[in-house]
Amino acid sequence: MDRIIAEVGRGEVVFPTHADVAIRVRLALENPDLNLGDAAQLVQAEPFLAARVVALANSVVFNRGGPVSDVRNAIGRLGIRFVKALATAVVMRQMAGNSQSPECQLLSERLWEHSAHVAALANVLALRFMRPLADRALFAGMVHEVGNFYLISRVDAYPDLFADPGMLSLQTEMTLGRAVLKALAVPDEVVDAVEALWQPRPINFPPSGLPDFLALANRLTPILSPLQRGETTSQSDVSDTASLPGEILEESAEDMEALTKALLY
Repeated sequence: MDRIIAEVGRGEVVFPTHADVAIRVRLALENPDLNLGDAAQLVQAEPFLAARVVALANSVVFNRGGPVSDVRNAIGRLGIRFVKALATAVVMRQMAGNSQSPECQLLSERLWEHSAHVAALANVLALRFMRPLADRALFAGMVHEVGNFYLISRVDAYPDLFADPGMLSLQTEMTLGRAVLKALAVPDEVVDAVEALWQPRPINFPPSGLPDFLALANRLTPILSPLQRGETTSQSDVSDTASLPGEILEESAEDMEALTKALLY
């Protein structure tokens, strides 16, 4: 673990070679002068990302005007910011998804299931309370476990990485998470929300900003992270717990299920 911490401390974030194309696409999407046609061309360079963009555009959450069959129109429906989030998610999946260890493969699947559910929850809550933050809430949910995904991606190089659970400290996750979020050009607002999740605190309800949407979604999800530690937010940490949004989640159950399913590729 110390060697990995030292690597990222020197700015050496090591991504697997099979994620190279997805990373290049993700970083290229940061170009502020990018138009819809350029974005479509970039996304098509990563077939897996292109397939997910079209699939999500046709999901019940976004398909309000009939099906689309091409990447350009799918991006037009989702928006560039949402596509950036999807590209980041593809990188994360490819980081940890090709481990030679069956145990780590399973760990990666469970971690992504947790991340997808938190992302869908955060999106649903933001749509109800602060609609302009919905895409960013989804983005934050998808990347909030990025430090742990990075650890899984390094297991083949360091086979004993998970031999001592005590090594998986909050400080380790924070150090790795910050480094990978920076390497993937994740927006500062999303980074701030993820960093706030690492600092246990009361959660405002109704939510008052992106950190609250992420923290509340992480609190409400029934699908816990397989690498969860003890210092997570508890029910008593949520302000005005009598008003927890159970009815909101019930009303949005169909959309949330569809979005979670679309993310669980």
